[in-house]
Amino acid sequence: MDPRDPSPHLELVTSFTFEASHLLPHAPEYSKCRRLHGHSWKVEVHVTGAVDYETGWVMDYDEIKVAYAPVCDSLDHRNLNDIDGLENPTSEMIAVWIWERLVTKIPQLTCIVVHETCTARCAYSGHRA
Repeated sequence: MDPRDPSPHLELVTSFTFEASHLLPHAPEYSKCRRLHGHSWKVEVHVTGAVDYETGWVMDYDEIKVAYAPVCDSLDHRNLNDIDGLENPTSEMIAVWIWERLVTKIPQLTCIVVHETCTARCAYSGHRA
């Protein structure tokens, strides 16, 4: 890459998994989601930025892993309803909860995607006024 050219902006996506149970206390009485059940959750952390000419990358993937590790420890093999801030642990609320814990550690964070199942997921890109 020629240092005189503007740095290309790229998006990095790193995936993580955790196992956890939950129930949705505000779901309709007839909903199966109101009963305690578990998922193999998948979380994608999206980071966007300019490529650094010296390193050749936007960010070291290991930095993302280090920032995410305490979040995973808080979620993995837990009942999500027992976690402060996740008393109603929908995919949407989990995405916001994770965002709030990572955005100060990863300033280039652009999106959190929470996969509840292999066909259902939620994406959160931060608060928009």
